[in-house]
Amino acid sequence: MSESVGPERADLVIAHARCLATVDDARRELSDGWLAITDGLVSGVGTGEPPDADETIDAANCLVTPGLVNTHHHLYQNLTRAFPPMTDKPLFGWLQSLYPLWRSIDTESVYVSAWVGLAELALSGCTTSTDHLYLHPRGAGDLLGAEIEAARDLGIRFHPTRGSMSLSEKDGGLPPDDVVADDDEILAACEEAVERHHDRTFGAMTRVALAPCSPFSVTEDLMVRTGELAERLDVRLHTHFAENAEDDEFSLATFGCRPMEYLERTGWCTDRTWVAHCVMPNADEIARLGAAGVGAAHCPSSNLILASGISPVVDLRAAGVKVGLGVDGSSSADSASLWLEARQAMLLAKLRNGAGAGTARMALEIATVGGAGCLGREGEIGTLQVGAVADVAVWSLTGPTFAGAIADPIEAWLRCGPTGVRDTIVHGRPIVRDGMLVSDRLEEMLNAHDVQARRIQQLDV
Repeated sequence: MSESVGPERADLVIAHARCLATVDDARRELSDGWLAITDGLVSGVGTGEPPDADETIDAANCLVTPGLVNTHHHLYQNLTRAFPPMTDKPLFGWLQSLYPLWRSIDTESVYVSAWVGLAELALSGCTTSTDHLYLHPRGAGDLLGAEIEAARDLGIRFHPTRGSMSLSEKDGGLPPDDVVADDDEILAACEEAVERHHDRTFGAMTRVALAPCSPFSVTEDLMVRTGELAERLDVRLHTHFAENAEDDEFSLATFGCRPMEYLERTGWCTDRTWVAHCVMPNADEIARLGAAGVGAAHCPSSNLILASGISPVVDLRAAGVKVGLGVDGSSSADSASLWLEARQAMLLAKLRNGAGAGTARMALEIATVGGAGCLGREGEIGTLQVGAVADVAVWSLTGPTFAGAIADPIEAWLRCGPTGVRDTIVHGRPIVRDGMLVSDRLEEMLNAHDVQARRIQQLDV
């Protein structure tokens, strides 16, 4: 018998899942589950025999979840992935070493880095990704437009942010002079980006947020004015926040307060905001973040590689903070697998809060509905319920990796592995099938990426 009534006929049905994890309000997990998709939206969820469809995907021996949501990234950084001179530095030294390389990005390099980076994410079950593009060297061209074009070509749902830096080395910041702009120029570019690219409709494939890079690379006035502009344009806000001890020390020395107070005094402590990392808040600050409805992008691998610390995600979630998951830039986290970040989030929660605190279901929630909360799209993405967008990940639970993992398919999904997705579906359209990208441009893009990476790294082409 079917648990719920679906359409008489659908465009696409995913049938006979070993477990369909809806991550809906009731957190239903359906054995022998099916999902019906019509016009890019979920049109039915149930068990047993599915409705008829133009196409049916057999999900026997598979876990089906909502597509994963990536809430923090710097896609262009995969051009300097695992670059040797920068693999042993903490955050500030790492940034100052890489800025001289990154200042040479342009539209071509940003396009191929975004295409390859989003393809990598899709292969890890990601269906929606943001990007924090804060580097806009003078004369580089329309970098935001270039990465949006790459996302459209692949078919990935995309939430880029129009980032900015206005505080250079001569002004006490970290970036070199030729990659910063003045506040008025930045705000004009932000408003233009929203006007050109932001789609407010339900199920939109492209939305734009405003994202000054960090308190140590922009002026306080720009933080305040960006918050006011986001309020006027009704878009979201994003920035790095409380990432490590250096961040705390800089804030105390420069602003005379901790990062939390700085967030509050600049008008950013609202439910319009999601912050990246959020490693260092104390107990009182966690409560204040939760009361304000702020979201937090948890980037476990990056925080480990840069020795930043372990974000208190269990406490943040308990306080009401909307915690999502982020792979961060590929030259700090190096592997842009959202599945890997979900596993790391589970393991770090166990390490920080005890073995029972970090579960696969907690990590799945962070990677789906938590990410939707960060992006202001709860009930729209990150869940498999009727009316939500049909963004789906299908995970095979077969082979030696999963032998014996028969009692709990969701725990098996993260405790066993590593694993990649079998099928990734965005708005009802397959992007990955049987572990392979549907697009036939992968080899072309990888070759182009190699040329650009060698140029950026100043190696012989």
